[in-house]
Amino acid sequence: MPVYEYIGKDANGRTVKGTLDVEGVRGLKTVLRRDKVFLTEYREAGAKGGKGQKVKAGQQQKSGSRDVEIGEMLTRISPQDISEFTRQLATLLKASVPLVDSLAAVVEQLENPKLKRVVAQVRTDVNEGAPFWRALSVHEDVFENTYYNMARAGESSGNLDVVLQRLADFTESQVKLRNKIIGALTYPVIMLCISFAIVTGMMVFVVPNITAMFADLGAELPLITKILIAFSKLFTNFWWAGGLAAVAAWRGFAKWKASEKGGETFDRWLLHAPIMGDLMRKIAIARFSRTLSTLLSSGVPLLTALEIVENVVANKVLAKVVAEARTAIREGDNIAGPLKRSGEFPPMVVHMVAIGERSGELEEMLRNVSESYENQVDTRVQALTSLLEPLMIVFMGLVVGFLVAAILLPMMKLTQAVQQG
Repeated sequence: MPVYEYIGKDANGRTVKGTLDVEGVRGLKTVLRRDKVFLTEYREAGAKGGKGQKVKAGQQQKSGSRDVEIGEMLTRISPQDISEFTRQLATLLKASVPLVDSLAAVVEQLENPKLKRVVAQVRTDVNEGAPFWRALSVHEDVFENTYYNMARAGESSGNLDVVLQRLADFTESQVKLRNKIIGALTYPVIMLCISFAIVTGMMVFVVPNITAMFADLGAELPLITKILIAFSKLFTNFWWAGGLAAVAAWRGFAKWKASEKGGETFDRWLLHAPIMGDLMRKIAIARFSRTLSTLLSSGVPLLTALEIVENVVANKVLAKVVAEARTAIREGDNIAGPLKRSGEFPPMVVHMVAIGERSGELEEMLRNVSESYENQVDTRVQALTSLLEPLMIVFMGLVVGFLVAAILLPMMKLTQAVQQG
């Protein structure tokens, strides 16, 4: 009888590990389900002390299914895919369709092969007796902790369809916010790429030929042309050194940013950076307010909700403030106090949170804060986009003008010298 090493989650969501001597994977699941442990990962221990490959529960594929593997490698699960799945499932549950049947119906409608496989495994686990939220938590790379904790609250309260509807709205709001930022950055990035391509082409193909022509003529070159020639020689002869330096600098920066002190320093600078700092702060506060409001309105306990928000706020400075608020609440304080003392949250946000706590309408106040800041982000992004377009045009004009002037000025001098001679 084979021996399996397993990792699973108990009824409280804690990770448990162990070893069992059972007949096959189905027997392993049966024994663990009896002990109220949900299997997430296992591997078979060999008879001679060797160990088999780790397998995540629900991710086994039939041998030879290369089409499935290639299809999944070429696709990814986007937030929009998750939102559509969530809304479809909520609609079916609201129509009183049983959860297992609802999941089966949604699987048939999904087009993303990777999400289709994940939801099919969730359906199988639920059909075998696992709670819906725990079946979701196995796939943490697809359903983040915000998602399955809200599903857990909805399942416990019997309002899973309502919670899923809120989840769909929440996911769509996050997608819209992200798309606004991407849309604002797309134009400047494209313009920078075009500028870089123009400069590279001039440095590699045009300037060396002109340099050789000027050298043959032995004419005195203008300062701007000398600067261009120096840049061209540096670019063509030492481009590899520049590339290595850029890679080394990027890796060093990434390593520093990944450290606790470096990451906090960078995030603090980001919040106080000129022009973009205010926008980044508004985005972070909108995300904080929207996430916390959605979690609380779905029945997630406050301390658990703050722990989730701490992980999704995407800024270490603000995450530290949220952690301090969680500690203060555990000791009998409120949320508004730590937010105010940190100085990182605007007075208006602190004031509305304090009013919400006193009136018992914290979820509604947080929702109002998130809507207000999302509107401000939208306005600021539009303003920055309107400002960036003419600035990028002026920048490209200066670059092209410098190149043209550096090439034409010596030609004009040579022409004048020939005419005078």
